[in-house]
Amino acid sequence: MDHRRAEKLMRLEVLNTGSELLLGSVLNTHLRIFSEALFPLGLRIARQVAVPDGLPIREALAETFGRADIVLITGGLGPTTDDITRDIVTDLLGLRMEHDEEIWRQIQERFARRSLKMSPRNKLQALRPPEATVLWNPHGTAPGLYLPAFAEKNSPHLFLLPGPPRELQPMVENHVVPILSRLLPPQPEVEMRVWRTAGLGESLVEEMVGEPLLALGAELGYCARPGEVDVRIIGTPEQVRRAGEIIEAKLGPRLVSQDQRSLEKVIVDRLTARGETLTIAESCSGGAIANRITNVPGASAVFLAGYVTYANEAKTRALGVDAALIREHGAVSEPVARAMAEGARAASGASFALSTTGIAGPDGGTPEKPVGTVFVGLASAHAATRVEKLFFPTDRERFKQLVSQTALDLLRQALA
Repeated sequence: MDHRRAEKLMRLEVLNTGSELLLGSVLNTHLRIFSEALFPLGLRIARQVAVPDGLPIREALAETFGRADIVLITGGLGPTTDDITRDIVTDLLGLRMEHDEEIWRQIQERFARRSLKMSPRNKLQALRPPEATVLWNPHGTAPGLYLPAFAEKNSPHLFLLPGPPRELQPMVENHVVPILSRLLPPQPEVEMRVWRTAGLGESLVEEMVGEPLLALGAELGYCARPGEVDVRIIGTPEQVRRAGEIIEAKLGPRLVSQDQRSLEKVIVDRLTARGETLTIAESCSGGAIANRITNVPGASAVFLAGYVTYANEAKTRALGVDAALIREHGAVSEPVARAMAEGARAASGASFALSTTGIAGPDGGTPEKPVGTVFVGLASAHAATRVEKLFFPTDRERFKQLVSQTALDLLRQALA
């Protein structure tokens, strides 16, 4: 079956409900949960809509009738007065709700196990249309529901799912995916692969690989973040293989990973494989590099110490940087970045040491060293210390992101 035709026949949309999503009180992570689970089935999300509680849910859902084949609805299944998704769906389909004794028993048992007091409204969560299949939720009190498409109502297949991600994700894996697997026609084999690059802008990456990749006929996409760009290919296994050859030939030295591993994960993996260690001395980046490294499981095997020496006295006391060096060249300088890296490596005994010193702004710059100036040092047991002077004239948060990215990529290149 042609893949485009299969997508047209099985159009999938997502409806996120909840005023908290639109007020910014809660980060909406549902799309990622759905996308990662559904792609192996050959399903792509055609549209996502977020609406506040109340009447907008009915309006948004009614719009999907006749347009979508599958709709995943999140939120509004709790016991409070703003949890009305189940009521709206039932009314829109012209169904009626009944008390489900098994749902009610499981809700009671959950409260009893936790010695929690129930509200009379919790009993509302045991209501469901008899036409619905219950999607059991061991991580919360709100069960999900699946309602098949009703041809006479022109309705799509509807999945009513809880909003909290810790409840949603296992329900998608354990219930939604198996049901959809039975609904879908056979799909052609399609693969997705992401190559992560560092140190190049999005337009330059496209200039280097865009035309030959487009000529393959596969779906091509880019995703840019501070200091890195992902190249995404979706296509047949042969198209993905040929794309890999092009990307590796054109971007080889700049490739961080081919399996969506982060830069910090690649570094921890390489240090672990080599049996070597790392220490970090940071000034302007304020611990951002150490934070990224320690976010990687297993970092304790390679990361020895992190020094945030923001004040000049701390650079001298903790890292042994000569105070005269700071007076002569300034804290933001090549000699100080070099001394910080070498001092951190000597103090910790690590195989590698990174250092950063710069001017994050908005104040503190000079004509010789404007805001955004930074020096990144790398000392190692294998080569002479290297220092790079860089310029990132941006806000403080993005400055720290770019500095940490550049420093880690400098280490990645050394480990390559």
